[in-house]
Amino acid sequence: MTQEAIKHEKTNYLLNLLHAANEPAGEPLWLLQMRRKAARRFLELGVPTARDEDWKYTNLASLTDVPFTPASGDASLSLQQLDRINFADLKCTRLVFVNGRYSENLSSPGELDGVKLGSLAAVLQKEPEIVQSHLGQYANFEEHAFNALNTALMRDGAFVYVKKGKIVEGPIHLLFVSTSHGEPATSHPRNLIVADSQSQATIVESYVSVGSDLYLTNPVTEIVVGDGAVLDHYKLQDESRRAFHVATMQYRQDRNSSLSSNSITLGGGLVRNNLTAVLDGEGAECTLNGLYLVMGEQHIDNHTRLEHAKPHGSSRELYKGILDNQSRGVFHGRILVHKGAQKTDSKQTNNNLLLSDEALINTKPQLEIYADDVKCTHGATIGQLDKDAIFYLRSRGIGEKAARSLLIYAFAREIVGRVKIEALRAKLDQFLLGWLPQGELVKGAVQK
Repeated sequence: MTQEAIKHEKTNYLLNLLHAANEPAGEPLWLLQMRRKAARRFLELGVPTARDEDWKYTNLASLTDVPFTPASGDASLSLQQLDRINFADLKCTRLVFVNGRYSENLSSPGELDGVKLGSLAAVLQKEPEIVQSHLGQYANFEEHAFNALNTALMRDGAFVYVKKGKIVEGPIHLLFVSTSHGEPATSHPRNLIVADSQSQATIVESYVSVGSDLYLTNPVTEIVVGDGAVLDHYKLQDESRRAFHVATMQYRQDRNSSLSSNSITLGGGLVRNNLTAVLDGEGAECTLNGLYLVMGEQHIDNHTRLEHAKPHGSSRELYKGILDNQSRGVFHGRILVHKGAQKTDSKQTNNNLLLSDEALINTKPQLEIYADDVKCTHGATIGQLDKDAIFYLRSRGIGEKAARSLLIYAFAREIVGRVKIEALRAKLDQFLLGWLPQGELVKGAVQK
């Protein structure tokens, strides 16, 4: 059997999704051509295996064995159910997507001056020219199989366009909810966010679930930050512990723009986050923050790529992981400085805390530099709780479990504390304290 035939064999169920999919009626020709090209490319690439260097530590065999079917919208989800899984205290504009489809009844888009937002499917039907110059232009499906699968099968997602010079005061929340199907299902949300020149906005993109079903969420989000624009973006993933979540986040920055990206991974059984930020304008600034809490048999894989394409760019990256039980983690962070991107200043750090002898993390920070006048550093640490610090706390009357919990909390709080949205920061604090064995004691100590 040829290598290509082997790949086809291993993508059988996902191939069935492609074969069964109907092309949406009324779409423009350029989009239909993009879909067909992406479908052909997925057939050529197949699902990645351990032979692919970027997937060396993430085995997708358990995914390819699942007989997935397309997810359908679930109109039975109520506002009361939504409140239990939502940030109830977060006062904001909210778009809700159930199993990848826009839910008008659950959403509260309001009217924001200078902002166009809503269902991407609706925009493609009514005003496709608005998205043509951006959709599919940044997230590369030629080399990434799941991007190709998303492009071929995308049906809906969020569209946000902040007009030139507009400052959006409150956050815009994009909430993606997966509900029970009774059988394994897939959804492929496609999101496009454009912050035009000199604009400013905050976007919260969260993925949650009702129930504990087995399913696949395969979202692709393309984000453009225009000249002088400022964008804060938060992605929170807290899905079913049986779920597969394979996500692509693609940023493109223009001249003197500022981006803050915050990735928080809490749920999912097997999770892969592919994040690429291209600083494609002189003087662009980028900050990547990440936190992953992993327990049980969860597997969390973060692949980041910071690409400096123009001079005088600045980037800072800090990802922290906490792993317990038999969990597995992967971090592969790459900084690429192009020829001509002089005066680049970039720093990458990945710190990991192992709470169990059975937990495992593979970390690989990487620099690739083709300019000679740059300042770039990277580093990674893997360790356990400091025994001297535990002894110090215990010598002051704090029990061992409480001492361990305090140190774990302090380790994670460096990332949580960078969250600027109070309601989101409080939600993360609440989750973290509930995750700790002595969370109530820690809560009492830190609130004094």
